[in-house]
Amino acid sequence: MSRLPPNASVAEEAGGDRLFAPAAARNLDALCDLLAAHAPPRGRALEIASGTGQHVVGFAKRLPGLRWQPSDIDTARRASINAYAAEAASPNIAPALPLDATTPGWAGEHGPFDLIMLANLLHLISTFATRSLIDEAAAALAPGGTLILYGPFKRDGQTTSPGDTRFDAQLRAADPAIGYKDNTEMARWLSDAALSPIDEVDMPANNLAFIARKPSP
Repeated sequence: MSRLPPNASVAEEAGGDRLFAPAAARNLDALCDLLAAHAPPRGRALEIASGTGQHVVGFAKRLPGLRWQPSDIDTARRASINAYAAEAASPNIAPALPLDATTPGWAGEHGPFDLIMLANLLHLISTFATRSLIDEAAAALAPGGTLILYGPFKRDGQTTSPGDTRFDAQLRAADPAIGYKDNTEMARWLSDAALSPIDEVDMPANNLAFIARKPSP
């Protein structure tokens, strides 16, 4: 991650252990609406790569029937997540978990979850890491569980705006293994992980959300 361009994952100090990401503030309402429409009303929810913690506090407030497990690989961001959760006094947010969701085998240690949520990570990791994450998330879902993946994606091999074209090029210049994934490939990888049905939802600012479900027995 150290080779990423500076605008790939921006967060600034916000007092105490809290970090503030402007992008997280901008898309929180849209993500809460997405979850309200597609997430189960109750059960266990895992947020992969929770970042600053701004999202999970909003999610926990909007969907109080879910018990939220935030996670992140970064120590400072886990501290920020816990600081936001403490400030919000949300009873349905667990302490942040140190989790690299691209590592094979984590599904056997955590879960099952009724919902797994991930926002704005897949363009920052390789195709191999993306497929590993999808496979592990599918394994960590309870039967009937839902996986939601949100972020910028190509559509049929093409970016959808000049800004997306520029950002994707910056990412690939920093690391040729990363960059925007294609929606058709995403649908195939989710299907290969035995998730079905798979829906695509257009989101603001040219983003896309994939809603995939683990079949019940």
